[in-house]
Amino acid sequence: MPESAHPHLLIVGGGFAGLWAARALAGAPVRITLLDRGNHHLFQPLLYQVATAGLSSPDIAAPLRHILRKQKNVTVLMGEAVAVDSADRQVRLADGDTLRYDFLLLASGATHAYFGHDDWAPHAPGLKTLDDALLIRRRILSAFERAEASDDDAERKAQLTFAIVGGGPTGVELAGTLAEIARQTLKREFRRIDPRQARVLLLEAGPRVLSTFPESLSLKAQRQLERLGVEVRTGSAVTHIDADSVMLGDERIATRTVLWAAGVAASPLARSLGVPLDRAGRVPVEPDLSVSGQPQIFVGGDLATLLQVNGKSVPGVAPAAKQMGNHIAATILARIAGRATKPFRYRDWGNLATIGRRAAIVDLGKLRFSGFPAWSFWLVAHIFFLIGFRNRMVVLLDWAVAYWTHQRNARIIVGRDD
Repeated sequence: MPESAHPHLLIVGGGFAGLWAARALAGAPVRITLLDRGNHHLFQPLLYQVATAGLSSPDIAAPLRHILRKQKNVTVLMGEAVAVDSADRQVRLADGDTLRYDFLLLASGATHAYFGHDDWAPHAPGLKTLDDALLIRRRILSAFERAEASDDDAERKAQLTFAIVGGGPTGVELAGTLAEIARQTLKREFRRIDPRQARVLLLEAGPRVLSTFPESLSLKAQRQLERLGVEVRTGSAVTHIDADSVMLGDERIATRTVLWAAGVAASPLARSLGVPLDRAGRVPVEPDLSVSGQPQIFVGGDLATLLQVNGKSVPGVAPAAKQMGNHIAATILARIAGRATKPFRYRDWGNLATIGRRAAIVDLGKLRFSGFPAWSFWLVAHIFFLIGFRNRMVVLLDWAVAYWTHQRNARIIVGRDD
């Protein structure tokens, strides 16, 4: 069969689900177009390291064209999908063009959710993209610079107060690393301020941080954060954020740097499918990850929601997205061959989160541990899953230097806030 007669799979999103689906179809009788707004695949679990100056952008990202350069059945396009026309089997792009498909995989991920307070977004950036990470890094480092330049004690205190909203993995990672920067990395670099006096607050509306972990590990994580100097405030719902402060009920905390790690919402692209969505805007998918009534359309990663046999939803984590991508590839091949499809089964390999240097927690089911052993496990796991030999070597070298010197070599302020 000539290549032009092969069915066309359009993948929207070059994250874990989309990229793993494309790679699983190497050599298959399928024409693949991979569409993404950027030109790179991003290793999101280490995005906070870019935001806190521990790593540079290329350390955790790689060009999609380079990753897929040897896969002849893939065409990579940079563009933004804005709507799906399932009747005509085409996707409309932001520039007005359309792309037709025989099979469609939507894996466009998630964005920030401010629970109806979108006016908070300019004052409390979230962390989903490299642009977000560079913005956060600029705001963190600029706060120390402005404190050094200020002659007003109240303003200095506000500049040196950092509030992270949300006690999930991203919030915990940001808070722990920020405390280390203030107390170790910057401690001898300023003359008019003492960075060690910086106040780092982690604000969680729920009763504990890292609520997806067992309570015993959650409590250990909080104790490790507090040893690093983080002020953990649980049961503290944010009621207002502006350029000068964050409000917890009637309590006003003066701060010039608020970081958002409290909620996510699915990509708005899902709305054009014409199917009911869950409260976060995700698509409830069939057991084989296809869309109800539209078997040629699949949804993977953070955009999909599916209940497991244990009654819990498949978590929005990288291992789940990779498994979804592989499963969707196998399902497409089964459809082409006229075979029955199999339901998706998520294999949970465990859950882990880092808090700071020599501090982390790991939940592998029956095996749970924390502290330095957990941090070592976390480090090895993340090095292993990075794409590309160069990425692994550079990150390993940077972390080795940071471990022995407390230095963070990407402390360059780029760009300018409007």
